[in-house]
Amino acid sequence: MDGEIDPDELADVLETDAEATAGEADGADRSELRIVDIRDERSFDRGHLPDSESIPFPELTNRVDELEGADRIVTVCPHGIASRQAAQLIGSYEGTADARVESLNGGIEAWQEGGRELEPTPEADADADDTASDAPF
Repeated sequence: MDGEIDPDELADVLETDAEATAGEADGADRSELRIVDIRDERSFDRGHLPDSESIPFPELTNRVDELEGADRIVTVCPHGIASRQAAQLIGSYEGTADARVESLNGGIEAWQEGGRELEPTPEADADADDTASDAPF
């Protein structure tokens, strides 16, 4: 594990990556940032950081190989505590030995306190709408 990243710094990285991607035709020079949300799937679907992916903590040891080859990995949890453990686990995996692995300092709570929004999973929104329309009242 390479430490923690503050929400402001992560927001800057995301913005820089988005600008670089928009300016490149093939994205070949873009470094690969992977944001790994370790909360359960339901929490992730309700709202997560932009460009993040869900790998719930209990599944992490079986799915860590999915992160192989990433240049930079940031783990995310509600308060920034469990994500430190996840970052240590990911950092100890041979396939991520060359990656910079960090935990989001303060977690999703700190991300939102900085005035940043979470993105719901589009399918989760549709499911919520369907459930609401089935209500008898």
